[in-house]
Amino acid sequence: MADIISTVEFNYSGELLATGDKGGRVVIFQREQESKNRPLSRGEYNVYSTFQSHEPEFDYLKSLEIEEKINKIRWLPQQNAAHFLLSTNDKTIKLWKISERDKRAEGYNLKDEDGRLRDPFRISTLRVPVLMPMDLMVEASPRRIFANAHTYHINSISVNSDHETYLSADDLRINLWHLEITDRSFNIVDIKPANMEELTEVITAAECHPHQCNVFVYSSSKGTIRLCDMRAAALCDRHSKFFEEPEDPSSRSFFSEIISSISDVKFSHSGRYMMTRDYLSVKVWDLNMENRPVETYQVHEYLRSKLCSLYENDCIFDKFECCWNGSDSAIMTGSYNNFFRMFDRNTRRDITLEASRENSKPRATLKPRKVCTGGKRKKDEISVDSLDFNKKILHTAWHPKENVIAVAATNNLYIFQDKMN
Repeated sequence: MADIISTVEFNYSGELLATGDKGGRVVIFQREQESKNRPLSRGEYNVYSTFQSHEPEFDYLKSLEIEEKINKIRWLPQQNAAHFLLSTNDKTIKLWKISERDKRAEGYNLKDEDGRLRDPFRISTLRVPVLMPMDLMVEASPRRIFANAHTYHINSISVNSDHETYLSADDLRINLWHLEITDRSFNIVDIKPANMEELTEVITAAECHPHQCNVFVYSSSKGTIRLCDMRAAALCDRHSKFFEEPEDPSSRSFFSEIISSISDVKFSHSGRYMMTRDYLSVKVWDLNMENRPVETYQVHEYLRSKLCSLYENDCIFDKFECCWNGSDSAIMTGSYNNFFRMFDRNTRRDITLEASRENSKPRATLKPRKVCTGGKRKKDEISVDSLDFNKKILHTAWHPKENVIAVAATNNLYIFQDKMN
């Protein structure tokens, strides 16, 4: 199952889309340009480059296998013709350069066209090498390797708005790196207790603010989010803001703590809001209001009665991601049965769509899906008991400027766009 997609990410322009998988591979798709003879091809993404980012390793000191699975990919803003991205597995972050070559040098003096060296004493004339066109080659090369800084598994990487630094988070610590310096990083959060038996929570996700390079947030398994300011202190163990929704005592159950764990946190593009995803819902928080979210959207409330069986088959620990559209007016997150949910923040309307081979014929319109929780089932509804919990959409991405979305359903990548007339 090495081809199970484990992360999906558009670059800043949306022209490239990267996916990482369990086998340590990164596949980059490039958007087709519209042409006169194919006017509808705009929006199609085709494979641009594929490379092996990470290999399986073995930690001999701890007798631990380090799997090659790509946990996260983050693009850097484009500065020149080449593209750069960060990819990470559990332990090691790599900076990759993806560049194009469509010319090669010919006419060397010291070697023949087939690459064999010539006898310098036989060279009687001096040639000037020339650049000749060749078939386009896309090369991926590792420019930096950031290793040995995380004792625990890396769950997040986030590029800072200064475009010089980035942070990486594992279960108990967050480190700040400079993109040019691989042999040291600064530890900015450390929640490891002196006695590990006193451990009550872990870091589940972390992200830099999109405009203020000194601000970042991290979420915890207890359902809280801490906002920290690096100007206040070198070690940000004391947060500036603490976001937590008081629990409703009437809905408390054995599973309350598990389902309140936050699996993803994302700042809005504006930097005014942040969105968090827990097991059953998505919440939107105003950074100026810590005591409760300004919006709460139920993703699959019909699963609340099924938590027992979801606990037994370990699905209750699934980590769903969430994402904003380019204008922050809509949000998207995944569910089971290859369903994904979209919420319009202005109209408060929501929709359930399905990413599957049967339903997703090219250029066909997606039909809204409905889950029926009991009573009489209508013709096009699906019963909650017949949902397939092995088909889950954990990873989604939204084009930064247009209504184009990428949805990873196990080992298939679906790209949907607004219907064009």
